[in-house]
Amino acid sequence: MALDRLLNVARKEFSDHITSRRFVIILGLLLVISAIGMHSGIGSYNDRLESYNQQLQHMEESDVQIKVDGPYAGWMPEKPSIMLIFSAMMTYMTTLGAVLAIAIGFDLVSKEKETRSLKSLLAHPVYRDEIINGKAVGGIAALGFAMALALAISLAMLLLFSIVPTLEEFTAILIFGVISLGFLLAYFAIALTMSTVSRESGNALIYTLVIFFAVSTLLPVLGAMAGDALAGDRPEPPQTAPMPTPVGRTVTGTASGGSFTSSVSQSVVHRVSEGPDPEWQQYEEDMKAYIEKRMLINDVTNLLSPQTNYYKAAMAVTNPRMALMVSSPYSPAPEETPGLAEALSQVWMNIAALIVFPSVFFAAAYIKFMRMDIR
Repeated sequence: MALDRLLNVARKEFSDHITSRRFVIILGLLLVISAIGMHSGIGSYNDRLESYNQQLQHMEESDVQIKVDGPYAGWMPEKPSIMLIFSAMMTYMTTLGAVLAIAIGFDLVSKEKETRSLKSLLAHPVYRDEIINGKAVGGIAALGFAMALALAISLAMLLLFSIVPTLEEFTAILIFGVISLGFLLAYFAIALTMSTVSRESGNALIYTLVIFFAVSTLLPVLGAMAGDALAGDRPEPPQTAPMPTPVGRTVTGTASGGSFTSSVSQSVVHRVSEGPDPEWQQYEEDMKAYIEKRMLINDVTNLLSPQTNYYKAAMAVTNPRMALMVSSPYSPAPEETPGLAEALSQVWMNIAALIVFPSVFFAAAYIKFMRMDIR
């Protein structure tokens, strides 16, 4: 019975959301801009795919030359992934998606206060927890509907351009949608909490926008400043000049009736005999430790920013190679594109933060609503 009452409230809220002019306008704008971004991403993907096919064809014609010119022995061109197409959607989701989530939640409770309909609502056989939970579920369902619609249009555009995702890529698209929904829930939870705290919807919107600006723009700046302050002084380079770059000496001669060219480097022999400069080697180690400390402080601070968490988590899905290089800047670039599980394991803290962040605000909204004076 309690679940039925909660679902009734949720159904009413969901119906009110998807039929409201505000929701339709913002959703339509989000879908149109996302479609434009998808079209641009599909064009870039087709260009990369054409380049990949040309490299394969050239490799078949002159296999030895390709391997010599590549970045390492046995180099092979890499086929582009269709997940790169969804990279453009990330930018629009962090702006219009956040605006949509805020528009849904900022007056959910404050509107009831202004119209004094909460008191009459509670006169019916429905409890406070069922009201606030039903409003939250209805808002979440509306955001899920918007996200599902955006992904459906994206998949339709892929098929329209004869791009068929594999099972792994389809799974990655679904994970991208779930991560995007988690990001939207973060700002919906903030808006719902401010709506519960404020007496008027205007104040709730202002408070929500202030928090939006703080966690999306101000917090990353403060994180960088904290990293600079807490990491200590930047290591100073040694006064001595670094070891010179080896200079080669070219020798040309004739062997077996043909010409040959040989490159002999005398400075290489000199460096091997003396070894690396210990002062510069220590400086490089100190600089590495300094930068890693700064990055750690900055990353911990940015865990409170849904934008940063969403960007890193979505990047792990859409561009795993780049995500791995960003998370481990001193590690060598991977020769092959990391798998989805490996890329997500590098950003598990950001994914956890996208779960914890809205949960805290939902809990705050629940507690405030349960203790609120309805008179």
